Amino acid sequence: MNQNTVKKALRERLRRERSQRFIPSNFNLILKSPELVAASTVASYFSYGVEPSTTDINQALLRDGKRLLLPRVDGELLDWIEWGGDESQLTITQNLSEPIGNPVSDLDSIDVIIVPALHIDQNGYRLGQGGGFYDRALAHLPGWKIGLVYAGELSTTDLPREPHDIALDAAATPSVLVRFKS
Repeated sequence: MNQNTVKKALRERLRRERSQRFIPSNFNLILKSPELVAASTVASYFSYGVEPSTTDINQALLRDGKRLLLPRVDGELLDWIEWGGDESQLTITQNLSEPIGNPVSDLDSIDVIIVPALHIDQNGYRLGQGGGFYDRALAHLPGWKIGLVYAGELSTTDLPREPHDIALDAAATPSVLVRFKS
């Protein structure tokens, strides 16, 4: 069985498990990490459904005067658009809330990238939704990369991976932050 088939089956199982045990939680503990405290520009996402919520995080980052970028799908890539917290400046595309506006060009200014995941293994590799958008984006973003998952979604077993998969620097659950690299 090839890696794509294995990943697809694993995604389906993990989505089902997440939806069966979903309890709304906040992930505000990451706001105290030295990387986020020192950051000027943060790339995050606007969560939906049973994804780990970024609502409180995004609002706190804006209150703290951080420049907040959210992704917008552009073909096979993600564009990053500055967002000031006004939900009327979002458009819904296939359940995704995406910012309206022009993409930023200074991606090297991104200090931290907050990434969605279904599961993250002990080496920092994540299993996402399957579009490959974040792995393509992370390959070109220099900032500290942290994934959000619920308790029980950090694995001691390696997840299937492909050469293009990018390891994260850290993962957070509602109660713990785990670092993978120095």
